[in-house]
Amino acid sequence: MKHIFVFDPKAFFSQQWKMDGILDHIGQFFRTQDKPDFSIQMSRYRRNAIGIISEEAEKAKPGDIVRVYAVGGEEILYDCINAAAHFHNMQVAAVPHGESNDFLNVFGEGSADRFRDIPSLVMAPAIDTDLIRWGVNYALNSCYIGLNSAMAAKVRELKSNLGKGSFFLFSKISNFFNYIFTAFDKEVTSQNYVISIDDVDYSGKYSLIHIANGPYYAGRKTGLSDATPDDGLLDIALIKSSGAIKTMFSMRRYAKGKRPKNGVFLQGKKVTIQSDRKMWIQLDNEYIQDTSISLTVVHKAVQIVAVDNLSYPTAVISGL
Repeated sequence: MKHIFVFDPKAFFSQQWKMDGILDHIGQFFRTQDKPDFSIQMSRYRRNAIGIISEEAEKAKPGDIVRVYAVGGEEILYDCINAAAHFHNMQVAAVPHGESNDFLNVFGEGSADRFRDIPSLVMAPAIDTDLIRWGVNYALNSCYIGLNSAMAAKVRELKSNLGKGSFFLFSKISNFFNYIFTAFDKEVTSQNYVISIDDVDYSGKYSLIHIANGPYYAGRKTGLSDATPDDGLLDIALIKSSGAIKTMFSMRRYAKGKRPKNGVFLQGKKVTIQSDRKMWIQLDNEYIQDTSISLTVVHKAVQIVAVDNLSYPTAVISGL
């Protein structure tokens, strides 16, 4: 097996000592192995990891499994997933050192700490996992359209303008006012969508659309708490448009893992969404604006490393 560790240095803001410790831990472990085949790479910008992984994979011995370790947050995990989806012999291990690591919570809240031990990750098995496909891109955890993605994109822009250190001082205040202003923005909360789910029409005005491969977002279990990343299905929530106050109440309820009464909840394999105005779209930690998007589930598209023989929860409804 070939091991490729891909670091996102940005995830270790003002914590070079932590990254140095992980690098030392990796070196110490592989020095005890017989003929180890590993490399350590730094991803300097978005999508850089995809090229790095492709080049490293070409160096693997014929028939070898290539295990990629995404060291950082959701940005580097997204890039590693998008590289691995194109190789049948590649596995991905998330090594969570970012601000959020929503996908790993599917193994149990607080389980992310178990994925930071390098020897455990190296020796652990990998399990088949579905992906959400969008064109030539893949998302591991979820796609949000509407209110949540608009809020998250604006917070991300504010963070970029202020700098990470300054943003932390104002994060709670800025998040609160951003939430209020966005909830009262009818262009976001009352946008009209033309929606087809497995060729059935669900068009209408919605404040939030959530297409999930996993149940967590922003560290919390969402209203799609049954979403399971190996059942061959996408879990879908369509929260209907309403007044600002009711919208805030619905979003608060949904963020607590409950289902608002003004929602439509279902499962499917293909989702196509269009609008006459650009939609706010968030795929994992990737933000785009477009007037149309088509998503499909790719069953068993990638293998995800699961320490301590962890497994995904049993799906409520089997997709196959």
